Amino acid sequence: MPEKAKIAARQFAILVFMFTAGSSLLLAPAMLATPAKQDAWLAGILGLGAGLLLGLLYTKLGSLYPAMNLAQYSEKILGKWMGKAVMLLFLPFPFLLASLVLRNIGDFLTVYIMPETPIQFIHILMLIVVMMGIRLGIETIARAAEIIFPWFIVLFLLLAILVSPQIDLQKTQPVLEEGMKPVLHGALLFAAFPFMEYVVFLFIIPYVNRPEKVVKAFWAGTSMGGTVIVLLTALTILVIGPDHTAREIYPSYVLAQKINIGDFLQRIEAIIAGLWFISIFFKLIISYYATTFTLARILNLKEYRILVFPLGMLMVVFSLVSSPNIVYNMTVILEVWVFFAGTFGLLLPLVLLGVAAIRKSLP
Repeated sequence: MPEKAKIAARQFAILVFMFTAGSSLLLAPAMLATPAKQDAWLAGILGLGAGLLLGLLYTKLGSLYPAMNLAQYSEKILGKWMGKAVMLLFLPFPFLLASLVLRNIGDFLTVYIMPETPIQFIHILMLIVVMMGIRLGIETIARAAEIIFPWFIVLFLLLAILVSPQIDLQKTQPVLEEGMKPVLHGALLFAAFPFMEYVVFLFIIPYVNRPEKVVKAFWAGTSMGGTVIVLLTALTILVIGPDHTAREIYPSYVLAQKINIGDFLQRIEAIIAGLWFISIFFKLIISYYATTFTLARILNLKEYRILVFPLGMLMVVFSLVSSPNIVYNMTVILEVWVFFAGTFGLLLPLVLLGVAAIRKSLP
């Protein structure tokens, strides 16, 4: 294992929760409402069900070799050279995921918070913090998530309470107006973003100190994170309406802007920004972590930390090249990400699990 560390199952569940919330807090409501409209909440529930099944897939694969990460047991299952070749094909997935997450941060800040600040400066500043976290190791990352988690819950509950006076139940009507097809489309998008991205946790599972609790922790983190996204999507639909939700890039931020208690308590959308910064930091750092370990294994390096800085510099450049603007980023999520994430987040684990089962059944 590239790092000698152990984290509690509770900390692992919190990392899964933070990853799930991640960029989904801002992007998922629009992604779900685009095909499913007022039934976006129902699509979210179905997508969460798919996420729980994907969690079972990843924990089953991880349990075959509990002391190894994905890059290590790929070589054990497929053979050294085939395993390295597969990991070389896998490498662009966590790297692109981290780059797009970084771009999400830059786009949001330059559009809503600091429009005059160069996006490159925001990317570099964020990555400096992330690189420090990775060099300190997974134990430090997990402890930071554990400390911040209660604040996330408090902020989310505060947001839900403050927007509740503006809820209009009529905005969810009629239910299933266009049948189940748009709902299933939305559920598939939600399954890909963020649940198929869970494959990066195959680099974290070996560090859980109680392997028998991994399944329960994975399900707990997935359930809590998915429920937050579904509730936020429902609130967005109920307050600003399905059409407005689908048109906005960041509808949950618009939702927070609607808070108005007695014409006194208003314009406190920093709540949703705070929620997002807390969670997206952990999504970025876990994706970056998986990228670093994959490349270290491909290059047969004993120390992964020497790759942190050069990968960061590449990531800054790629985050600017891979997604020229916010609209392009959303188009990728709606039209391409299902196939890309499905290849590495569903097909690859199924193939590894199938080959491992066949090899173990042979005499």
